[in-house]
Amino acid sequence: MILKVFKEKSNQKYINKLLSARHVAVSNTKMSTVGVILNTSEFSDFEAFRSFFKSLGLQQAKTKIIAFVEDSKDSNELWDTYFNPKDFGWKGKINNIDLQTFIDTKFDVLISFYKANHLELNLITALSNANFKVGLTNQDARLYDLMIDVKPNEFSVFKEELKKYLTVLNKL
Repeated sequence: MILKVFKEKSNQKYINKLLSARHVAVSNTKMSTVGVILNTSEFSDFEAFRSFFKSLGLQQAKTKIIAFVEDSKDSNELWDTYFNPKDFGWKGKINNIDLQTFIDTKFDVLISFYKANHLELNLITALSNANFKVGLTNQDARLYDLMIDVKPNEFSVFKEELKKYLTVLNKL
């Protein structure tokens, strides 16, 4: 139990280091690749995101959705990739190859669709090489370039707001 607390402190310190060194350089290019991070305890409808991206004209091959589950027994085979707290080591080390691939992918837009303040979710958002990061309002505003204040169960409102802001920012 004590080691878990030290591990969390180590990872939080690593997140703070990443965010303080982050240089925001959002390009003006159109959106063609999108990554989504979900917390399954808040929202787990992958198909809602897939149909939304299809309506925006994005190919399914250009989108990647990953899900955070508290326990690996709760996973679903239909999901693209899922991860749990056991996939993280000390000082931000990632022990999951699929998760590391997601982080290293240079998405045009990353959507962090969770409201809860989970250390693991925040770490993935901070580590991501995405050009433009969108998230629901969270305790740490340094994680995102654009924050939309909706609850995870209000997906239709989120879709409208995201589409509106992406249009204004010339991403669509």
